[in-house]
Amino acid sequence: MKRVVRILGEILLLAACAFYLFPVYMVFVNSFKNRQELYENMLALPGKFTKEYYVTAMEKMRFLKAFSNSLIVTIISIAIIVVLASMTAWMLVRTNDKLSKTLFMIFVATMLIPFQTIMMPLMQVMGWVRNNLHIPMLESLGGLIYMNVGFGASMAVFLYHGFIKSIPVSLEEAATIDGCNKFGVFSKIVFPMLKPTTVTVIILDVIWIWNDYLLPSLVLSGEKLRTIPLSTASFFGQFTIQWNLAMAGLMLTIIPVIIFYLCAQKYIIKGVAAGALK
Repeated sequence: MKRVVRILGEILLLAACAFYLFPVYMVFVNSFKNRQELYENMLALPGKFTKEYYVTAMEKMRFLKAFSNSLIVTIISIAIIVVLASMTAWMLVRTNDKLSKTLFMIFVATMLIPFQTIMMPLMQVMGWVRNNLHIPMLESLGGLIYMNVGFGASMAVFLYHGFIKSIPVSLEEAATIDGCNKFGVFSKIVFPMLKPTTVTVIILDVIWIWNDYLLPSLVLSGEKLRTIPLSTASFFGQFTIQWNLAMAGLMLTIIPVIIFYLCAQKYIIKGVAAGALK
């Protein structure tokens, strides 16, 4: 009886995996088809696998430029989020007074606010900053990075805050007695112990920032500043959609994330296990 239940469970798991991966299959096979093949049968394999549509999609997307823009925004945003959020969470945990608790609750509360409710006031404020203070918050990668840091800080502080509570204060006290200053205690003692949480934050933010379309579409309009999601949207016109090129563009968009996930998979497992033990 147990064997039958186990087999049924494995069958259900395989069915769930197939259902989950079905959209990826649809995008992949249709990225190699011409329009006729695509409209005849979207589920069938293409007559032949050719890189023609990928080359055309890369040229139309200006893929290398869009890729470099997305890479710059993602790496710099995540680096700033990790450094500032980990330091903020550490100070909030170690001070542990009413002000710290209030600030932490504010960070948590901001996670509940949908971006759609503040996107128009945000653009108005950033437009005012650009026009009156002459700080290029719009039409610049720097402005987009600044906003990403603001929106990503709350979740990162929340994750770091919970993990730092498990780090013994005695380790920091011993380092202080040995002559280590505050920055040295954090950089040499605390931050290396935050590796599981840091990896988790990086993975979540890579998926979010790399695939984000709404915020970049509000901040960036110039073709040279487009990120990959914005470049992919160029295939979806008002009156026509180039589905085969769009599918190729979508595959080019998700391939870097898949590669990153496969490389970081072992760290994800370690992070989950470490979090469970803590």
